[in-house]
Amino acid sequence: MTEDQIIGLLSSNIIYLLGAALVVVITLKGIKIVPQSEKYVVERFGRLHSVLGPGINFIVPFLDVARHKISILERQLPNATQDAITKDNVLVQIDTSVFYRILEPEKTVYRIRDVDGAIATTVAGIVRAEIGKMDLDEVQSNRAQLIERIQESVETAVDDWGIEVTRAEILDVNLDQATRDAMLQQLNAERARRAQVTEAEGQKRAVELQADADLYAAEQAAKARRVQADAEAYATGVVAKAIQDNGIEAAQYQVALKQVEALNAMGKSGGSQTIVVPANALEAFGDAFKMLKGGK
Repeated sequence: MTEDQIIGLLSSNIIYLLGAALVVVITLKGIKIVPQSEKYVVERFGRLHSVLGPGINFIVPFLDVARHKISILERQLPNATQDAITKDNVLVQIDTSVFYRILEPEKTVYRIRDVDGAIATTVAGIVRAEIGKMDLDEVQSNRAQLIERIQESVETAVDDWGIEVTRAEILDVNLDQATRDAMLQQLNAERARRAQVTEAEGQKRAVELQADADLYAAEQAAKARRVQADAEAYATGVVAKAIQDNGIEAAQYQVALKQVEALNAMGKSGGSQTIVVPANALEAFGDAFKMLKGGK
């Protein structure tokens, strides 16, 4: 084909070519592919029309416009520090961090301009209000409970903005130097008090144990004396029975036996160089032997 023929063909079919191009453009304008991490806010004639979720979406070309592309990923606000005064009038600095995500983009777009700034201001006010209800010791010891209360209050405050607060953290609670020194003195005093209490309890326990030991020793000594007394009573009963059965000879035998035992003990004494024997010692031995043989 010559150049004139090609030009003539295009001139005769220009309307069809423009129509095809227009169809392609309209088709492309009417299809919106939304990523998984985003949502599109669609306006029609400047007003909210719909919200497009992830995937393929169809809109009316030239009438509908995807005006806002909102990320629905979780976001973290920059760490913020705000001053607060506790219930017992102690100035503290609270470092906070907040995580949130947008659930309803249409509310976020049309109800609030600076989302991060609004949330940060809300968190600062809630933190000051909650800290003002607690003493310093409660702030230090009940941090988990404080975080839970702050998160609940923030969620209630930002609900109209289509936002979900997923997590709120208190990173640190800072005190001025004067308060730190006072707390250190209090801590040292408390440690000293506990040490004194522990020492006193130890001494008390030692006294109780010594008393228990003395009582146990006394009980054992009393038991020994009771056994000894029972033995002596038994021996006396045996002697009395022998005297009753055998007459005065049994008593004389016991007396003579005691004298012999006493002389024997004197002889075994290691420090004795000279033994003085009573005049009737021999008679005692003789009487004892005669009684053993049954003599009179």
